[in-house]
Amino acid sequence: MQNTPLAERIRPINLDQYLSQQHLVGDKGTLRQHILNGTTPSLILWGPPGTGKTTLAQIIAAESKRPFYILSAINSGVKDIREVIEKAKNSGGLFTAKNPILFIDEIHRFSKSQQDSLLGAVEKGWVTLIGATTENPSFEVIPALLSRCQVYVLDAFAKADLENLLNRAIEIDEILSKKDIEIIETEALIRISGGDARKLLNVFELVVNAQTEDKIIITNKMVLSQVQANPARYDKTGEQHYDIISAFIKSIRGSDPNGAVYWLARMIEGGEDLKFIARRMLILSSEDIGNANPTALIMANNTFQAVSTIGYPESRIILSQCAVYLATSLKSNSSYMAIGNAQRAVKETGDLSVPLGLRNAPTKLMKELGYGEQYKYAHDHPGNFAHYDFLPTEISKTKFYEPGNNPREQAQRDFLQKRWKDHYDYDNKG
Repeated sequence: MQNTPLAERIRPINLDQYLSQQHLVGDKGTLRQHILNGTTPSLILWGPPGTGKTTLAQIIAAESKRPFYILSAINSGVKDIREVIEKAKNSGGLFTAKNPILFIDEIHRFSKSQQDSLLGAVEKGWVTLIGATTENPSFEVIPALLSRCQVYVLDAFAKADLENLLNRAIEIDEILSKKDIEIIETEALIRISGGDARKLLNVFELVVNAQTEDKIIITNKMVLSQVQANPARYDKTGEQHYDIISAFIKSIRGSDPNGAVYWLARMIEGGEDLKFIARRMLILSSEDIGNANPTALIMANNTFQAVSTIGYPESRIILSQCAVYLATSLKSNSSYMAIGNAQRAVKETGDLSVPLGLRNAPTKLMKELGYGEQYKYAHDHPGNFAHYDFLPTEISKTKFYEPGNNPREQAQRDFLQKRWKDHYDYDNKG
């Protein structure tokens, strides 16, 4: 017990002990209903490190009383997958309603052939697959396998979740509960953890074990002094690469090519996954540059394709070229803000009706009901434009897109103002 990490000692064993992800496993959570009804489908758990993916998979198996097999994508090959599937077939599969659960950690690291080897077992119901990933499964899981799985997104722990976890550790852990511990400040612990619950508990245990006084008082200063004295002990599992990719992206966003190539070099020297780096630049090219320089998206996409084909060491040159290009490009987050504004409006206003003139009218009845009747076909009008209200009546004239302050988007602003005049009022920013 003494050598078992704190995170493992207090790992939840049922849904009631599972503190986070209430949108999935709370009283009204869809995944909770599947688990309790015994109808859990094959699924992918997607979320940052330390958000409880492995724990949730184990709870699903325990609650449903199914055999549980686990593989790590880091050290498992096709042979290992086939051996586990064969065991699963013999222990359940088609011969019982409770087919085994096969949990694959870091499924995004599986090659196409490894993922292909799972298809038959999932399709025939020999196993219920649960894959865990920190990467977007749309990029990293083959379409055939992804189509057979539900994707559930796990959120990073909020501050309240992390503080509850610390209090729970003090209360229920066999070792910590025997100590006199008082937490005065949590900011340093939470900042170091980066929202990773496992990392938080590792740091907390490190700090507590370093104290010799009978009364242990946790403060920010004490935490930072202990962590700085033992940097490798809390970061040895590799979470630091999330800090470095953050520094890399922020350097590009801040138009500093020197910072960008430095952090890029750190990742290259650390053996970071090429596609992980390229994918982040692809996202940034739209989120932070967008229509200020649409070529950035093309550049980043070509970089992603190129490094996927070439590999190290030559890809370092391609990555550097793209990073420098993006860093020295004009910046705009207007498209990113526009879709955020629109999504907020959807959440606030609900399922508003599509105006009759915009509705599809494939049948005679629909045409008689006025579907599509008032729609103005733009190409039938001068300048290929006809004034028409394309939004539901309840949010008419709502402006979601605000062009950025750069030459290309200022031209867009002028274009929109000439077209829409007072309807959206692009003469006034905001």
